[in-house]
Amino acid sequence: MYNRSVHASILIVEDEEKLAQAIALYLRNAGFSVEIALDGQAALEAFERHRPDLIVLDLMLPKVDGWEVCHRIRRESDVPIIMLTARVGEPARVHGLELGADDYLEKPFSLRELVARIHAVLRRTGKKSQTVIRAGDLYIDLEKHEVWVRKKRVELTASEFALLAFMAQHPGRVFTRLQLLEAIRGSTTETLERAIDSHIKNLRKKIERTPQDPEYIQTVYGIGYRFRDTKL
Repeated sequence: MYNRSVHASILIVEDEEKLAQAIALYLRNAGFSVEIALDGQAALEAFERHRPDLIVLDLMLPKVDGWEVCHRIRRESDVPIIMLTARVGEPARVHGLELGADDYLEKPFSLRELVARIHAVLRRTGKKSQTVIRAGDLYIDLEKHEVWVRKKRVELTASEFALLAFMAQHPGRVFTRLQLLEAIRGSTTETLERAIDSHIKNLRKKIERTPQDPEYIQTVYGIGYRFRDTKL
């Protein structure tokens, strides 16, 4: 039986696209559902569409700055907001908190610290974030980066873990090799789509009872791979 705990949705508002994608990848691997907005106006529109559980908000944004984004959102929602900024000093932090931010993180920052702060804010506000995925005899702890199969811990490389975690968070969905490569790009230096085949082969050896007849990671011929959804 497939089961996973309720996971929080995060809206990342950051105009540096590479940084936004890096944050998104790390948060997805930590078990969150993620959307990205690259400017303040897009952030307000994304907020209205998706109503995320938490917002990671940069302050120095084009079109509408982060201060104004926070102000407008606070007029209609108490969604938790963690501000990101290169600004330093107490006045900026105080102003952000006065506008309604729940936490404040100065650049440069550790992605691991960001995840810890997200979990802390969600706990304080009563939200729940996904930390564990269970599928049959497979147990994936996204926060601890641990995988257990049939009650035995399995050692995975960073790329293998990222790939397994990503697919397991989207059971039943078919991904092309390119889509999978893009999803784990931050965890691997591989650039060829066929590298995914190698990672899949290694994963099957480690988690499947019979790699030739996989229970979890299935091949969809002519397209790519999917993580089996037991409800299909």
